Amino acid sequence: MAKDVADQKVDDDEVVDGEGEGADGEVADKKKPPLMLLIIGAVALVLVMGGGAAAYFLFLAPHNPAAAHAKPKKEAKKDGEKKGDKNGAEISDGPDGVVFYTPPDIVVNMQAADGRPTFLKLKLTFELPNHDTADTLDESMPRLQDMLQTFLRELRPEDLTGSQGSYQLRVELLRRVNLVIAPAKINAVLIEEMLIN
Repeated sequence: MAKDVADQKVDDDEVVDGEGEGADGEVADKKKPPLMLLIIGAVALVLVMGGGAAAYFLFLAPHNPAAAHAKPKKEAKKDGEKKGDKNGAEISDGPDGVVFYTPPDIVVNMQAADGRPTFLKLKLTFELPNHDTADTLDESMPRLQDMLQTFLRELRPEDLTGSQGSYQLRVELLRRVNLVIAPAKINAVLIEEMLIN
C-alpha cells in the first residue's frame, strides 16, 4: 500500500510539472503561442507607435508661430490674369475694372419628391467691384459655404427648371452672399455650370 501511494505521488508530480519525462521517456513539448496572438500583438505595437508619433508631431514638435500668422504679400495682377487662392477660388480681372471670383464647385444632395437621391453641382462666379471684396469673400468663405449648402439642400429639382428657375436662383444667391459679406457687396452671381443628377 505504501508503494501504491508513492507511485501515485510520482504520477501526480509528472502531471503537475508538465515538463518531466512521460511514461515512455519522451520529453513533453513546450506550447508555442498561436499565430493569431502574434499578429494581434504586432498590430497593437504598430498602433501604439503611430499614436506616439502623432502625439509628438501635434504637441511636442517645434512650431514657428510667426510663419503661421504672417500674411502673404499680394502681387499685382495683370488684366485678365487668373490667380488661385488658398480656398481653391480663382480671381481674375475682367473688363471695366470688375473682378471675377470663382469659388470651388458646390455639390449638394437635394430634396426629391419621390425620395430618390438627387445631386446638384453648381459652378458659380461672382462679379465683384474690386479686389478688396475678393479679400472679404476669402475671409468669409466658411460662413459663405455653410449658407450655400444650407440653402441649396432645401431646393427641389423642379425649383430650378427653366430660365425662371435659374434667374430666381441667381437672385437668391446674390441676396444671401451680400448678407454674409456685408457691408461689402457683389455685383452679380453668374452660373457657369448647373448639373442636376
